[in-house]
Amino acid sequence: MKTQFQTTYVLSAVKPDHFPPPNLSELALSGRSNVGKSSLLNFLVGHSSMAKVSKTPGKTRAINFFEVDSRWRLVDLPGYGYARLSKGEIDAWKTLIDTYLRNRECLKGVIQLIDSRHPPLESDLKMIDWLMDTNIPAILVLTKVDKLGKNQQRSLLHTFRKEWLSGVDWPVVATSALEKTGRNELLEAVEKTLNLP
Repeated sequence: MKTQFQTTYVLSAVKPDHFPPPNLSELALSGRSNVGKSSLLNFLVGHSSMAKVSKTPGKTRAINFFEVDSRWRLVDLPGYGYARLSKGEIDAWKTLIDTYLRNRECLKGVIQLIDSRHPPLESDLKMIDWLMDTNIPAILVLTKVDKLGKNQQRSLLHTFRKEWLSGVDWPVVATSALEKTGRNELLEAVEKTLNLP
């Protein structure tokens, strides 16, 4: 598998009319605040600082577009579930994300991140249900598996699929950006979802 992709930051959109032209296939990164989206983006494309990693939740406040190998875009959505914002800001985020996910004709799928150390939160389950209902293809990525014991790591994928994903055959990938595990499996799932020529 490729160790590094030529990746360029395109723009940050805070309104739908800021989105770039829908001329390339796109995959969106979704997950609650502090789940490790920026780390996963860097890990996936093979660059350590493409997306800024912050310990402060809710740092991504716009939809950030990154072009990969001039062939497709990785789209970093603002994290959900972060409460230290005004209701107006949260509502504006929700509207922006909802507009993107429902109406973006070049969207091929969503990489949905879940923190492997905890059962999915209600906000995670709502997102999974929403993706199922709208028939948007998804790749489930369980992050931070380096924080789990070996026995937990071994049973993680089976347990997660059995308890939370009945009825869908989405790929589920266990990853650790820190230990560089799960990247090949993730890239395979990405390529399959994008179905590029």
